[in-house]
Amino acid sequence: MTDNRSSSSSSVLAVTVPEAAEVGWYVHVPFCAKRCGYCSFNTAPLEDGAMARYLDALHREIDLLGALAWAPRVRLATVFFGGGTPSLLADDDMAAVLDGIRARFDVAPDAEITVECNPESVTREKLEGYRGAGVNRLSLGVQSLDDAILPRLGRLHDARGARAAFDAAREAGCANLSVDVMYGLPGLDLDGWARAVDAVLDWRPDHLSAYGLTLDAGSLWGAAGVEGIPAEQVQIDQYWRLARAAATRGLEHYEISNYARPGFRSRHNQIYWRAAEYLAAGPGACGFVGSTRYANVKATPRYCETLAAGALPIDSSEQLSSRQKLGERLILGLRTADGVPASWLETRLDGDERLRRRVDTWRAQALLAGADDRVRLTEAGFLLSDALFVDLL
Repeated sequence: MTDNRSSSSSSVLAVTVPEAAEVGWYVHVPFCAKRCGYCSFNTAPLEDGAMARYLDALHREIDLLGALAWAPRVRLATVFFGGGTPSLLADDDMAAVLDGIRARFDVAPDAEITVECNPESVTREKLEGYRGAGVNRLSLGVQSLDDAILPRLGRLHDARGARAAFDAAREAGCANLSVDVMYGLPGLDLDGWARAVDAVLDWRPDHLSAYGLTLDAGSLWGAAGVEGIPAEQVQIDQYWRLARAAATRGLEHYEISNYARPGFRSRHNQIYWRAAEYLAAGPGACGFVGSTRYANVKATPRYCETLAAGALPIDSSEQLSSRQKLGERLILGLRTADGVPASWLETRLDGDERLRRRVDTWRAQALLAGADDRVRLTEAGFLLSDALFVDLL
């Protein structure tokens, strides 16, 4: 991204007009009671007074975004609270944030409003408060049901606590409930993974997200390494074990890492995968409006200071070229079972015979399939998607 420091941040969105009538909104809540070893997201410790300072800044940011000339012309189709640990927010604070957004923006009556939750930070009473505030979808970060592995990850719940949190969400009236799990974890063998998969599917979640462990830069494990990661073939076997079990239970594998019962795909995440537009609020949050991708400052104290001075906290931005937009639409769209129009891929292949031969190889290996003028990755293609996307870039 090109630098666009906060002294000129207001002008970035002032001169960038959304192309769509409906957009999403991502809200980043950075705080964690404890940072997990695998996490590379922008997090901050929950120190005394930090939440109050953050909330004051967040309300200022919502007001500044709502004051943009084009703000009255867009409708919010989704709002997603990610983190960090958004469920550290008290229910009245969650209600105040959503009220602030509704005061400044037209929120669709059927908007999907999601909150990511850690099991140890929720109760039935808190989740009832969230529901009363308008939250209608929860994403529960279970990650593992192995009480020997969970402490090593840095998680603060155990298997019993994960199930209790799921039950509390159902008792609070949540009818759209997602569970996050991870495979490829240190010490996780195929039998242990199979037990966890079967247990979680027995809960009958509406949506399941399953991510393979990656040692990303910025994570504690990425910096220091970690022992006991399963061999590559074991991780592949874990992937297939979940894919087959989810299909047996009637869940659609609609995106590389995501499964859903019919009608329960994540509407917010589909905004990302369709390269559609979304606003951003919170430290380190990224948004995409028109052809502009932008990112807020990451450090929570600086985020708060910038907003206290009356400026939007945008730290950097870039204008995407038509070629960049096509490349991203291809890669993001191919992450999904719906795939992309064949014409998009053909445009990318035009004049690039090396890539065309490569794509022909994918088809011959049954990694890429086509029907009804669309192309999509097969289940096997999903597994090898990272390597395939490098070629498309």
